Amino acid sequence: MSNAETTSTIPAKAVAETNSLVAKLWNYCNVLRDNGLSTIEYVEQLSYLLFLKMADELAADPFAEETAAPIVPSELDWQSLASKRGEELEVHYRKVLTSLGKHPGTTLGTVFAKAQNRITEPALLEKLVVELIGKTDWVLEGTDLKGDAYEGLLAKGAEDTKTGAGQYFTPRPLIDAMVQVMQPGPKDWITDPACGTAGFLIAAHSYIRGHHLKGLSREQRLALGQGTIWGNELVPGTARLAAMNMLLHGIGEAGGESLITTGDALANAPSRRASLVLANPPFGKKSAITVVGTDGKTDREDITYDRADFRATTTNKQLNFLQHIMSLLEMNGRAAVVLPDNVLFEGGAGEKVRRRLLQEFNLHTILRLPTGIFYAGGVKANVLFFEKKPPRADDVPNTSEVWVYDFRTGMHFTLKQRPLRLADLADFIEAYKADDRSARKETEDGRFKRFTYEELIARDKVNLDVTWLKDPALDDADSLLPPEVIAQEIVEDLQAALAEFEAIAEALGGEVKPDVAAEEA
Repeated sequence: MSNAETTSTIPAKAVAETNSLVAKLWNYCNVLRDNGLSTIEYVEQLSYLLFLKMADELAADPFAEETAAPIVPSELDWQSLASKRGEELEVHYRKVLTSLGKHPGTTLGTVFAKAQNRITEPALLEKLVVELIGKTDWVLEGTDLKGDAYEGLLAKGAEDTKTGAGQYFTPRPLIDAMVQVMQPGPKDWITDPACGTAGFLIAAHSYIRGHHLKGLSREQRLALGQGTIWGNELVPGTARLAAMNMLLHGIGEAGGESLITTGDALANAPSRRASLVLANPPFGKKSAITVVGTDGKTDREDITYDRADFRATTTNKQLNFLQHIMSLLEMNGRAAVVLPDNVLFEGGAGEKVRRRLLQEFNLHTILRLPTGIFYAGGVKANVLFFEKKPPRADDVPNTSEVWVYDFRTGMHFTLKQRPLRLADLADFIEAYKADDRSARKETEDGRFKRFTYEELIARDKVNLDVTWLKDPALDDADSLLPPEVIAQEIVEDLQAALAEFEAIAEALGGEVKPDVAAEEA
């Protein structure tokens, strides 16, 4: 899960320590799963205890300011918990969780919002407190490695398909590739409006530290962990995982203002702007909410959001997130956003948004992603790379050309047998030419192709879902794929088709139960 660029510099002993810790925590997770906990519920309980242990370590730090107020009240802190056993421990743990959630706007409040104890066996709770958490230093030694261990658990949690946790998780190789070509710097204000477990934010922070740490002033170093990187997440349970993940990677302060806000990002226009947005908005064709844009149109849903900064009204939440990110960017700000295929070809509101994207922004790159890399099934997606630009004279569009890299045709991945690796995206990273995009050339394998504004605007409904390559496996019997890959791709195609049929049914006023459709697939 760690950044491929930085992993190679980590001593083998430290990597072994991280792997050992992940294995230790994961083995105990298996015990708790036998007790009825899902993987994500386990990581959630782990987050509560890790926060308390980290706060205790910070309070004991001899270099900490003596006048600093304690992060956690003494009657609710780690020591108060670790001193108890059996049923007394369980009762006190419930009290701690209930009490600490009443601090809105702080990291403390984000981590403990609506917290509940799901470890029903006092003996199991005692083992987690005394042996797993209590015997490890989480702040004073190897912060990055402990963060990698925690993120490793989140990755395993994403594999738990029954809980749907995978929808909050973007494959780390894809995150790292996006961050490498966007090259975040110490002067950037970086956000993710649908941050999930904060993978993009942590990778951006890691990139800045890896490339700019020596040149940072003290103020810049502090700012990196105190507000220049922030995110938003709709689901409180996921927001707590994000906040904990960031803390373990050295971003934010346990007793300070929360860098992860919780709520619906689409409800209001942004209150602050960013110079860099990295995001993978939640999958799913439709939203229960209609956002009313300046076109004034409304759908039949009872609840609507009136966003004067939007140009198109739609229930398609990916289109709404794209419009929201357009508003989030400051002038000359840049974005890399994972979006499903329908954003590229859907008519009506989709066409309006695409025309605006080409006119007012510089949509310079599209990366067509393969299936089989996301935990949410049936997803065909792309990464859109664009910049916000000031209007040009005579209404000249800001997009003059779009380079499309086809990483989908002939590329076959599965989550287990052939997972995506950062090395698989090396050719794209090279072709992108992050240091000088004017040096781009169409590649010999035909995957990277240039399209002019005039070519794209002339397509029906400004369809940006451009294809030109053919899968060699369709013609060459010698290149047939393994049966498990073929089977997985059939499942992906069926799930994608079901999602489209569900959207059509909703548009016609019907009712489809997504969970039933998924089970049938």
